[in-house]
Amino acid sequence: MSKYPEKEAYNLGIIIDKNTHAIVQGITGAQGSFHTRLMLEYGTKIVAGVTPGKGGTKVCNIPVYDTVEEAQENHPVDASIIFVPAPFAADAALEALENGIKILVIITEHIPIKDSIEIMEYAKRVNATIIGPNTPGIITPGKSKLGIMPAHIFKPGNIGMVSRSGTLTYEIASSLTRKNLGQSTCLGLGGDPITGLNFIDTLKMFENDSQTRAIVLIGEIGGNLEELTAEYIAREKYPKPIVAFIAGRSAPPGKRMGHAGAIVMGKAGTAESKIKALKEAGVKVAEKPSDVAKLLRI
Repeated sequence: MSKYPEKEAYNLGIIIDKNTHAIVQGITGAQGSFHTRLMLEYGTKIVAGVTPGKGGTKVCNIPVYDTVEEAQENHPVDASIIFVPAPFAADAALEALENGIKILVIITEHIPIKDSIEIMEYAKRVNATIIGPNTPGIITPGKSKLGIMPAHIFKPGNIGMVSRSGTLTYEIASSLTRKNLGQSTCLGLGGDPITGLNFIDTLKMFENDSQTRAIVLIGEIGGNLEELTAEYIAREKYPKPIVAFIAGRSAPPGKRMGHAGAIVMGKAGTAESKIKALKEAGVKVAEKPSDVAKLLRI
């Protein structure tokens, strides 16, 4: 009997599912080994780990290899989750991409911007999907998680979630679950200035996912991602209902709030400009996280 009784309730979701085979790069580190155990407990198919110089060892009874290529010679590999320290994370990501892995979840934060640009440019060339860096990861509740989120707060259902904030993802997902509003897939875009997937990419995936009936979009101050997303929603007449929450309404200009990308310069990137743009595009915007569930029910 599964520890998670609703595991087989749904069969869809975006990016990862119960059949996704993943490796963990940096599996022998403290974070890598800890979260490998939790992902395995959830039912994620972690098939191997990669840490140069640690080949031949095991973590959570998972074999460890020196290279991604060696792992692929011995196991089917669809995705990689990366716990490698920032100075070496780009090398790990590029190694995975060069070996044909098409889904990368980069947990590492504060990767140098020039390294992130190189990763994203290469990923675009080979048509790979990057989640992160500085992301809590992705979970398709009841099937698979590649990330560090607490699994027990999620429940299988039909609400898609995409967020720039890990903590707010947890808070809002927990609130939805308590109100019996299950989730199809939840993912964090990442808090660094340069990331892979963006809101628009994810909304396109949710639009094509028959399980997802509504979307929660969690934004924050800094940059113009939310404004661009609002333009896309209005222009394309996005067909599924969206409820948004924007963090940082009281943030003073010029002060970075938590994430490297969460900084307001002048009038650009303020919570007010994002909220205004989303409302004008027909998106319901919650005043506080606990309001999201109420707005989904209206």
